[in-house]
Amino acid sequence: MSVLTPGARGFDPLGIGRRSLATQSVLLVFGTAVLALASQVSVPMVPVPITLQTFALTMIGVLYGWRLGALTVLAWLGEAMMGLPVLANGSGGLAPFVGPTAGYLVSFPIIAALAGLLAEKGWTGERVVLSFSAHLLSNLLCLAIGGAWLAYLLGVEKGLALGVMPFILGAVIKSALAAALLMALDRRTGKPIDL
Repeated sequence: MSVLTPGARGFDPLGIGRRSLATQSVLLVFGTAVLALASQVSVPMVPVPITLQTFALTMIGVLYGWRLGALTVLAWLGEAMMGLPVLANGSGGLAPFVGPTAGYLVSFPIIAALAGLLAEKGWTGERVVLSFSAHLLSNLLCLAIGGAWLAYLLGVEKGLALGVMPFILGAVIKSALAAALLMALDRRTGKPIDL
């Protein structure tokens, strides 16, 4: 049995609960690469770009479970802090962690864990409305934390206008896409996928 995830997860298409620590370590590295790639798919906006990061974050949380999902996100953020160009627009280093994006970055391991925890409670797969709700709640939490930081930096009105409102529709769309993909995955795999 693994140290990182419990053996009795409800939705576990990758079979994380029965994987060795070595396999989970490989999945963690793979997950950081997926997050780095998702970060490069962006629509430039000021002060915060729209990316596929939150989609990848919640999917990793659900597919990996809340523990390994959060650890994967923390590892990816560690890569960014070391200067690797893994964040949006190829950025890295310490500047993103004190600038306008800091609140969002802080929220990322939290939202991956939240999505994973809700999935472990059954909010995924065939339960598409609950799955959508889990992803949307995670995305809205990200916007709340990120928007609060921007409000601190820029004032409440600007923080909401620049850091929350433009991203709500994207959060809804990404949540719907995630729920649809997870429902399809659940239907396709009645058992965990062999890696």
